[in-house]
Order: sequence, then C-alpha cells, then structure tokens
Amino acid sequence: MTLIEDAGAPNPIPGAVLSEGAANSEIEGRSLGRIAWNRFKKDKVAMVGGVVVLLLILLAVFAPELYSIEGADPYSINTNLIDPNLGIPVGSMGGIGGHHWLGVDLPAGRDLFARIALGARVSLGIAGLSTLVAIVIGVVLGMIAGYFGGWIDSVISRTMDVMLAFPLLLFAIAISGVMPDKAFGLSGNTLHFVLLVIIIGFFSWPYIGRIIRGQTLMLKEREFIDAARSLGARPGRILFKEILPSLVAPILIYSTLLIPTNILFEAALSFLGVGIKDPLPSWGQMVDQAISTFQVDPEFLIVPGVAIFVTVLAFNLLGDGLRDALDPKASR
Repeated sequence: MTLIEDAGAPNPIPGAVLSEGAANSEIEGRSLGRIAWNRFKKDKVAMVGGVVVLLLILLAVFAPELYSIEGADPYSINTNLIDPNLGIPVGSMGGIGGHHWLGVDLPAGRDLFARIALGARVSLGIAGLSTLVAIVIGVVLGMIAGYFGGWIDSVISRTMDVMLAFPLLLFAIAISGVMPDKAFGLSGNTLHFVLLVIIIGFFSWPYIGRIIRGQTLMLKEREFIDAARSLGARPGRILFKEILPSLVAPILIYSTLLIPTNILFEAALSFLGVGIKDPLPSWGQMVDQAISTFQVDPEFLIVPGVAIFVTVLAFNLLGDGLRDALDPKASR
C-alpha cells in the first residue's frame, strides 16, 4: 500500500491509501462503438426489441429444424383435422395441440406454426434483401450527389423527387399482375420473390438517398476531408474511405426502420394476391386466406396478424433505440 501524497501540498492526507495496482493503472479509453453500446443497453425497451428481432431471425433461419421438432411441415394437407360437418379445426382454439402448437389452417388443415416459421423466412428475406438493395443504391447516389454537387446533384435529386412521387403500390400490383409464370430463367414463387425484392428495393432508395446526401454535404466541409484532398486523395477514395465510415450510424438506423416498412409492403402485396403464391406461405397471404373463415376460426387470422404486428413493432423499437444510442446529442 502507498500513501497518497501531493507534491504541492504541505501536509499529506493521513490514512489515505491506494493500492499499487490502482495507482499504476491508466484510465481506459472507450471507443465510440462501446459508448453507443453502453447507451443502448440502458434502453430496456430497445433491448427487448433487439431480442425479439434476434429470435425472429433465428426462427426464419432454422424454420425447418424447428417445425420438424413439432413433427409437422407447412405443405402437408390434413383434411382429417377439419370437422366435415362444422368446417372448423377439430379441437379447441383452432386445433392447438401437442403436434400443432398454433393450430391448423382452413380448409387444408396445414400446420400453422410451420407456415408461420417458413413465412418468417419469406417475409424477412424479401424485406432484408430489398432493404439491402435500397441501401446500396441510396448510399452510393446520395454520396455522389452531396459530394460533387452541381448538375450531378440536380439530376440525382430530381430523380429522387420523381421516384418519391411515383405510385409504388399501383406499379407493383401492375408489374406483379402481368408478369408471366416464367421469365429471366426463373419461374413460380422464385420469380415473384426476386421481383418483389427488385421492385421494393429500387423504389425505396430515394428515402435514404436524401438522408445520405444531406450528411455528405456537411461532411465534405470537415477538416479531415480537406486534409485528404491536400494529400492528393482521389474522389473515390474520399467517398468510400473517408465519408462512408462516418455514415455508418445513419445507415444502420435507417436500415432498421426501413425493414418493417418493407415487411408491411410485402404483406400488402401478398394480401392482394400479387405477391408470394400458395403453397409457399407468406404472412400477408395467410391473412388473406383467413378473412373468409374468421367467424368460424379466428385463430387462423390472429396468428399471422400477431406475427406481422410483433415483427414490425420490434424493428421499430430497435431502430428508435439505435437512433438514440448513436446520436451524440441525445439526452439521457
């Protein structure tokens, strides 16, 4: 043990002691990422949203393994599970039981848990990939518009304005409705899956493009960008080595807020019959199928409806938490 002394003080503080390890230790610095993580952990609501999102991703990834534990699959038709006289699932609460954890659908008697799990893979897959497409296009064009300015900025900005005014839902319905069963070497639901990713992703990029353009306009006036220019860095290096790393926070935040929007958009298209087709399950398609039987089997409508609600709410809570954690001006 060592006595704490102040060289400038005439009298040391008696009895004040400090361990040698503490006396010799240095103050540990914290990175911006660690600071953001510590702020995020304090937001219990956002943490709950993050846990739910993680569980949904695991459900989508391991869907076949999970419903195989139940002993069911999303395609097997079991009409013996439907009461022929009443036209409702045998048993209580939509046929919930040991082999059908969430009951069965009508009129085929297919396992609801298996279809919800596989539907999570479809819905999250389309929403995630379309968000990735939108992020890539929006970030690249937004940085180019903000950095170069002039006529390049005018062309890209006006393109954003036109696409934001475009009736996306009507266009998606029209394209999906007239698309043949086979095109571009693809067919069936594979074609519809790719088509939805392209349509949703391509028409969603202007939203993040505007945000990235505004951030780039501010960043290009910073000292580190001037230093990079003075050292002879080319525009491409400045954009992707200097500016892009500073845009990680808004990109991450907007991605978590765009995914639930795309989930709702895919569910709306499938609900209208121009998205994923039966027998491949989609949450929007399941809601559409359940409407006609809601009065006799409300469980069939409640399960996919709750799945959509919980997923969208979890992503929104996660996005709000990330925004607060990554914003250095957020109050705590």
